[in-house]
Amino acid sequence: MARRPLPRILSNGGAQLARSRELARTAADSATDVLQPLITIARGLRRLAAAAGRRWTGTPKDRRGALLFVVASVFLVMALVPYGPLLAVVTLMAAAAWQGRDRTPPPPEGPDESRSRRLKSLYEALVPYFALAEDPDPLYAHGGTWEKAFPAYEFDDTGRFAHLVIRYPAHFTDGEAESRARIEHLLAAKAGRGREYHFAWDEEANHLTVTVLAPLPAGIAAQRFVTAPGETVLGFTDPTSVARTLPVTDGEEQRDVPPVVWRTGIRSTEPHLLALGQPGSGTSTLLRSIALQALHHGDLLIVDGGGTGEYACLLGRDGVLAVECGLTGALTSLEWAAHETERRLIAVGRARQAGHPPPDDTRRPLWILLDRPSAFTHLAATGDRRDPQSLLQVPLRHGRAANVTVVVADQLDCLDLLSDAVRQYTRARVVLGPASADQLRAVLGAPPRTTPVEQVPAGRGYARLGTGPVHRLQVPATPDPHDDATSDAHRQAVLALLPPRTEPADGEKVPDPAEPERTAPADPDRTAADTGPARPVPAPGEPDTAPAEAVPPREEALTARAEPVPVPADPHPAPARTAPVLIAPGAVPAKAVPALTAPEAAPALTASDTPVEAASPAPDPGTAAEAVPSLTKP
Repeated sequence: MARRPLPRILSNGGAQLARSRELARTAADSATDVLQPLITIARGLRRLAAAAGRRWTGTPKDRRGALLFVVASVFLVMALVPYGPLLAVVTLMAAAAWQGRDRTPPPPEGPDESRSRRLKSLYEALVPYFALAEDPDPLYAHGGTWEKAFPAYEFDDTGRFAHLVIRYPAHFTDGEAESRARIEHLLAAKAGRGREYHFAWDEEANHLTVTVLAPLPAGIAAQRFVTAPGETVLGFTDPTSVARTLPVTDGEEQRDVPPVVWRTGIRSTEPHLLALGQPGSGTSTLLRSIALQALHHGDLLIVDGGGTGEYACLLGRDGVLAVECGLTGALTSLEWAAHETERRLIAVGRARQAGHPPPDDTRRPLWILLDRPSAFTHLAATGDRRDPQSLLQVPLRHGRAANVTVVVADQLDCLDLLSDAVRQYTRARVVLGPASADQLRAVLGAPPRTTPVEQVPAGRGYARLGTGPVHRLQVPATPDPHDDATSDAHRQAVLALLPPRTEPADGEKVPDPAEPERTAPADPDRTAADTGPARPVPAPGEPDTAPAEAVPPREEALTARAEPVPVPADPHPAPARTAPVLIAPGAVPAKAVPALTAPEAAPALTASDTPVEAASPAPDPGTAAEAVPSLTKP
């Protein structure tokens, strides 16, 4: 029996309920304004009745008869006098209106003594920056008054500033970043440290508005976001920064939050991303969040320079081409990525010259994620080998046209170790963790409009996409599900987003029980750095499908012809891909991969080239030896 969908009011009724409450509140306020006289008279009649009841209760019993006689006489006289009943009603309504008036004392027109001292102290602190000796009518002067300088101000319950509008003289150099930075630093110190402030400079009106920002939500776990293909949610920001909201689930509550959306693809102006931060600031969490979103529409290649196994949960997953932790595997994978970018670029160029749409094997996005690539720089220099960052030149330069996206994450103090290509072509920037204003300006290219704080949660920082504004950023909680310190709720959220495990974790074929078991000889030249991480332990609730046999040596993997691994039928088949296989740590992909030859043998990127085998359709299995040349070592 088919399940009926929930009514819209139950599935996504948060916004409708909020809108209904707002309409009801507005209607109640309007009715209160219209019926205010009647409410006042009713309140007065209630007070008069309560006063009459108290008078009757306080009267002794022997005098109640006389009191009743006096009241009855008054009613009789009013009834006999011309227009007496009308005058009685008017008198009663006037008395009720007087008794029903609002008796709440008006708030004081100015701040109290403690707040006045705070405003006076802030005014005196701004005098050296805004005062000018030649000014005939100075707005800021020693011993002056602060009323004209601060036209609007608000305080919170603790007595600190919550909102402040500051007037400054026209001669102040508000167009210089250094002058602004001095004023912002002073205001952050005087208004109270430990909070984030937003500064809005109005150069035309000579006004500076200081607003205390609420902390960003840090407990939103990773989930399937409502985005279009080519859109990646980096995190969440302030409601005033973006004009878009996304429905998310925060615990058991569903609400709308403003996201920072990064658009990739052939029409993106910022096709590559660079994330920097201090150790433990959440750069690996950001890469895991991007990887889980990229696997819905593309393929993934991960290079972990830290070698800590932060991405072991992605081994063997559908769409994950490789998870490399060693130098040899990183060089092999990135060299294949460079050749794949060239192949896609040539195929797209040939198709456009012929007036045809791009081939299907070039439409599926290819994501290259590198975590701490600077760690390989020292290893490559010690072993007199090639730096893996040099292989990123082609994917970074031609990645947008070839539908290839590169994401690099590293530590903030290793910015100088990144190659020129990485720093030049990664125009989307993210800085996580505590950072100074100079560091933020050096990485983002512009200072943020808020004051950075020293103590921030993991995944908290700033983001800037190209030449856009600098946004505050909070990355969704995407921890490693294999980490013992991960909470069960966040672990289950990450495991629910992982694709099915369709191939063994080491990228080899599932062994046939009828075949005799063979033991591969040891490779004396293979070091511990080239072997990669050990076989990951499956998370609770996941089947352990990784084979227990040893990984074949590098020489056997270079010459062996790998057979295709049976994959369950997908109801929504993806476009054909060139290398939808897993690459074992330290091994080379051995099926449907273009030839990894020397750099001088790579095809030139010109319009006059002849067609190459990489742009042709997939070869017949009988001629695979001719279509796939042998792979050479880097």
